[in-house]
Amino acid sequence: MAVAFSLSGRAGSHPVPLAWRSLTAHKWRLVRSSAGIGFAVLLMLMQLGFQQAFFDAALQVLRGLDGDIFLQSIHKYQFATQAPFSYGLLTTAKNVPGVASARPLYADWYNLFWKNPRDGKVYLVRGFAFEPDKPVFLFPEVNDQRDKLAADGVVLVDRRGRRFLGMNRDISQTEINGVKVEIAGKFALGPDFVSDGTVIMSGRTFASLLHGTLGNPPGVALGVIKLAAGADPSAVQRELRKALPATIAVLTKAQLLAFERAFQADVSSAGPIFAIGTIVGFVVGLLISYQITFTEISDLLPQYATLKAIGYPTVFLLRVVLEQAALNGVAGWIPAVLLSLGLYRLIGQIALLPMQMSLGIIFVSLGLTVGMCLLSAVIAVGRVVRADPAEVF
Repeated sequence: MAVAFSLSGRAGSHPVPLAWRSLTAHKWRLVRSSAGIGFAVLLMLMQLGFQQAFFDAALQVLRGLDGDIFLQSIHKYQFATQAPFSYGLLTTAKNVPGVASARPLYADWYNLFWKNPRDGKVYLVRGFAFEPDKPVFLFPEVNDQRDKLAADGVVLVDRRGRRFLGMNRDISQTEINGVKVEIAGKFALGPDFVSDGTVIMSGRTFASLLHGTLGNPPGVALGVIKLAAGADPSAVQRELRKALPATIAVLTKAQLLAFERAFQADVSSAGPIFAIGTIVGFVVGLLISYQITFTEISDLLPQYATLKAIGYPTVFLLRVVLEQAALNGVAGWIPAVLLSLGLYRLIGQIALLPMQMSLGIIFVSLGLTVGMCLLSAVIAVGRVVRADPAEVF
């Protein structure tokens, strides 16, 4: 019969926490183990952080749109696809019951060339445009300054754009596509993995920069629809699909965000790259954890054999090994998380990316850490199962 030992060493109802005692018996070994596992955890945390920053940067403009339902060409496979549709379709959409407003968002990612007013170098930037009396963004800085855009040749610039653009400096004029524009104000958005900076303007200014003459833009990139109070979004969405041609996709905001995220995760190269990086970190941690667990089992094999000899079942010993592996993982995970907080902040400031620790990253990284340590323990625990007291002594 197995005997439960109390903390005082006598038989009782409070068993000795063998896994914890074994873990803390050798402080320097614990430090080395935590450092090794923490290195692998840090690799995973950085990959998870980059992946989240990639998605957040790709979705931040869509999240900042002030609409309930959105219209876009079915030929768009991502937001940055150039596939405009006719403005007249917004008039059709506005006549659908339950629609309060249907406003255009104009956009271009590949034909606007910004001139840094300080050094004269020219860079590609993305541009968004809307009618100043028909706002489409939730960004307070843009809405507070939208009246300035009513004048032709006036733009707002992203002060968080890449520093080599010069948008963060105190500038009042520059050139876009060789046309002089006045910089009436700034807003904070930040770059993504495609665009280095952003300019926002009116539809007339947008047309002049792309075609050299003031007028209506060539087409609508995204229709932003606000619903009337009390309107059923699902019912209005169905009616819009009936009223509009099959070449127009009608999406709720959640569906639009999911559509863009699915492209970035499954089709673009960046999503799989970060996923593979996380897997590599997991495998590295698995190997490190296996080596740590195997060494600890080898060192404590006489003790495990003794426990077997006095009647402790193999299941109990397996539980001790798994508990110790899990504790090893947590001991490496905690400092890795603390270190990653500083690295997230540093990289976010340098790369101008939304690197932030989230609950999702915390729980995913903890699950991966404990999982890799338990898996390594399962692989290494065979020596405990096969331990024979007669052979050890």
